[in-house]
Amino acid sequence: MSPDLGKALLELADDNLILGHRLSEWCGHAPMLEEDLALPNMGLDLIGTARTLYTYACEIENSNKTEDDLAFLRNEREFLNCLLVERPNTNFAHTILKQLYFSIFMESYWAAALNSKDETIVGIAGKAKKEMAYHIRHSGEWVIRLGDGTAESHKKIVEAVDALHLYTNEIFINTQNTEFFIENNILPDRISLKSNWEKAIKSIFKQACIPYPKNDAELLGGRLGLHGEELGHLLASMQSVHRAHPGAKW
Repeated sequence: MSPDLGKALLELADDNLILGHRLSEWCGHAPMLEEDLALPNMGLDLIGTARTLYTYACEIENSNKTEDDLAFLRNEREFLNCLLVERPNTNFAHTILKQLYFSIFMESYWAAALNSKDETIVGIAGKAKKEMAYHIRHSGEWVIRLGDGTAESHKKIVEAVDALHLYTNEIFINTQNTEFFIENNILPDRISLKSNWEKAIKSIFKQACIPYPKNDAELLGGRLGLHGEELGHLLASMQSVHRAHPGAKW
């Protein structure tokens, strides 16, 4: 298989798009007005990054496809996002923890990407890294508040850890396609970021009085297009308007 940078960028773009859409689902449903504004706005950050990555992927492929084609006209088996980001918004604790897991990883990833030989990737990384810093602060403060809060809030965040932590190992996997671009200093090595990620998560969990999971169980498959039914439901909602009115201009 020849290296395909466009496909490697889809892994990043799909992660950002799907998690961005999950955050947008809180609009009008968040537990307080501040979060009703904050969560969708963080979603917009992620969707904005996804758009830039999709556009660059189309340029690399030198095709007539657009960012809309990649976002709205692929089926679930064609999406390469990790399973973590597609997990449903079971409750506020699940959403906040998922955001913390992802944003701590991506902040380190974009920081490493600033050293890429690809100028476009460096430009994307510069903006995205700043956004992730805010996402970490926001979600981290909430995890601490929930964990060190009431008995009920502590119970909810611990349940979220039990449900979501086994999806985290997938974000550190380098797929066969991306290895070429890692060796040539175009994309960062995901594996190298794991120790710092664990250190950051453990620090926040300690402040939140949450035990760090010792279970090494993991769920994988998203990078291969193997997803749960949750992604199918998400795409049906996200893609419905575009598919109902193909080619429409706003």
